[in-house]
Amino acid sequence: MRLGAHLRTPGGLRTAVETARDIGADVVQMFISNPRAWAGPRMDTAEAFGTAWHEGGIGPLYVHAPYLVNVASPNPEFLTKSLDLCRRSVAACGAIPAAGFVVHAGAGGPGERAAAVERAAAVLAATLTETPDTTRVLVELMAGTSGAVASTLAEARDLFDAVDDGRLGLVLDTCHLFATGYALDTAEGVAACFEELASEGLADRLALIHLNDAKHERGSRRDRHERIGEGRIGLDGFSAILHRPEVADLDLVLETPSDRDQRIAELDTLRRLAP
Repeated sequence: MRLGAHLRTPGGLRTAVETARDIGADVVQMFISNPRAWAGPRMDTAEAFGTAWHEGGIGPLYVHAPYLVNVASPNPEFLTKSLDLCRRSVAACGAIPAAGFVVHAGAGGPGERAAAVERAAAVLAATLTETPDTTRVLVELMAGTSGAVASTLAEARDLFDAVDDGRLGLVLDTCHLFATGYALDTAEGVAACFEELASEGLADRLALIHLNDAKHERGSRRDRHERIGEGRIGLDGFSAILHRPEVADLDLVLETPSDRDQRIAELDTLRRLAP
């Protein structure tokens, strides 16, 4: 397994290699455009960054979609903008090239999950048709929040069946799963989660895990990340996750609220917990 973190780069993309090396990351996730704007990435910037990144020799790079993207939005204008931003983002991912483009499963309006799944599947399928072979589109499950298309593994199976494309991959976020109700704070709960992953036929789709402790109790449906070992999942839970054979060859990234020193400490903790 490779352990790393989501990097924030206030000094611009050019600082990513130095920042990743400084904290000891073996894999990185980041935004390559303003996460709170529709502008999207610039191809020339992506190409230059890609050259610097690969020369830096850090490891795989995953690009997270901007926060505004909602592939299941019931608002036609937002849905069109989301698809356009996904298309421009995967083109930039190909220019880097990045290992994966992470996009949330999305959310629709109250009581219209079937229509929301249909919209999400259409946007993901359209994005996949324009995604270079060097990059994989990865769907991140939600935290059981209102209108979510896919928070449980069974719901993920519905979405993957609707997209019907073997290239689509899966991202699991430990905080999201815990908030949805998965008992990741116990070894038995972790085992049950991975057994469900296999029974839903999604084990071979899993490409990336976001390692985040949870600020609120199991089943809270509240997406609030906490530092590793300081939340409700706890060190025993993360130890059980890291010892699962399914994660032995995966990339795992932190998205916890941390500064430089805390990030280094968290990565050290995870490496101590890992087999």
